[in-house]
Amino acid sequence: MFSRAFVLTILCSVATASQALLTNPVREVAVKPWTAKVSSKKVRSYVTKDIKLPDPIPEEGQLAALEIMQTGRLYRYNVAKAEDSAVSKCEMEIAAYTGHKYCVGLNSCGSALMLLLKTTGLKPGDKVISNAFTFGAVPSAIEHAGGKAVYVESTMDMVIDLEDLEKKLNDNPDCTHVLISHMRGKVADMQGVKDLCDKHGATLLEDCAHSLGVRYKDHHSGHMGVACAISSQSYKVINSGEGGFLLTDDPDIAAKTAVYAGAYESLSSKHVTVPNKEGFKDYPVTIPNYSLRMSNLAASVIRPQIKTLDRRIAKYNARYGRLQKVLERRAGDHLTIPKLTPEVSVMVHDSMQFNLNKKFTPEMIEQFLKECNDHGLPVELFGHRSNARNFVNWGFAPADCPLPKTAAMLERACDVRMPLMWEDKDFDDMADVIVESLEKVLHDAGML
Repeated sequence: MFSRAFVLTILCSVATASQALLTNPVREVAVKPWTAKVSSKKVRSYVTKDIKLPDPIPEEGQLAALEIMQTGRLYRYNVAKAEDSAVSKCEMEIAAYTGHKYCVGLNSCGSALMLLLKTTGLKPGDKVISNAFTFGAVPSAIEHAGGKAVYVESTMDMVIDLEDLEKKLNDNPDCTHVLISHMRGKVADMQGVKDLCDKHGATLLEDCAHSLGVRYKDHHSGHMGVACAISSQSYKVINSGEGGFLLTDDPDIAAKTAVYAGAYESLSSKHVTVPNKEGFKDYPVTIPNYSLRMSNLAASVIRPQIKTLDRRIAKYNARYGRLQKVLERRAGDHLTIPKLTPEVSVMVHDSMQFNLNKKFTPEMIEQFLKECNDHGLPVELFGHRSNARNFVNWGFAPADCPLPKTAAMLERACDVRMPLMWEDKDFDDMADVIVESLEKVLHDAGML
């Protein structure tokens, strides 16, 4: 076994080679007021930081992971009691944060999405209504579960269109499930969604991969449906590389999820946030084991991040608010920023989305993306021919009807991450690059 002093020495050495590895993701100093630079300067601005920079694992998580590796007990069930498992502890903490009764840790959010459908009765070939604007993992999960995706239009605010949702429910009376994706944390009018699902007898499920920390009507996202899924993939607000959780207040869904994930024989006793043994019925012998369990190693690095979630979210939101003001002041004639649903009481702004105005032709949009990239800021276009969030790229689950509203939004919808570990001045540079790139494109087109 390594001594604690030895472990700390190793960690400090790693920190020397990798800036901020041991830094707490939340700095205690107040965020300085943000003053945007003047856009008329002749020298172009550059972004010098990595846009893909993930949040580091706090020292507490690193030490916990090392301790688990020293014992070799990475398997969640290799413990004497359920409470001894890092995964069980993590499940309890996640459930407490979101306000759900039951929680099962999994190897990915994609697995959680698939199990949302499997545990709520989806049969092979059943229709699943979902957003036309989401990440490819959602239709992939529908295909994985044996369902057939039916897509609903999205609005310019990047949420599901309730008018089209009602139309699709009317057009598909045999639809059994509605899976709503809160893409980039943007939550739709979920009361309206639930009312439509209840009216048509469809099971409502929520993909909360991007909405951990988001509150709707002052309740954590994921409570309007019968169950939801969250993610701990590296680019989310909790980072274990890969990982996910299925959350619900329904004991039957929780029991089935645990068995599908790998609670065979009597291993349900090694869980805390699941129903009692009687709630598992005969599931260990009638439900297959897909081996989708979360490891103790993943759980150990997630746990300390839960403690700082609210403070980190506050920092994200403060920076977003300043960036939004700068972009609207300096480029408000050229772009619009999606508005939040009024019932959203807390948002998590870990990225910025904006829609370019209609005066930008496809060629001008391509030039804008190139200008940004050439100046150190990779801006993604949701409607790009290679983007996995563009429904035309889902050849494994293609749309069976036109989606003109979503296509019109995607073709001018831009997306930029806002890494927590950047400094405030880096977001000055981000704003300058976006504005200057817009101005360059408009100047070259004779429109400025």
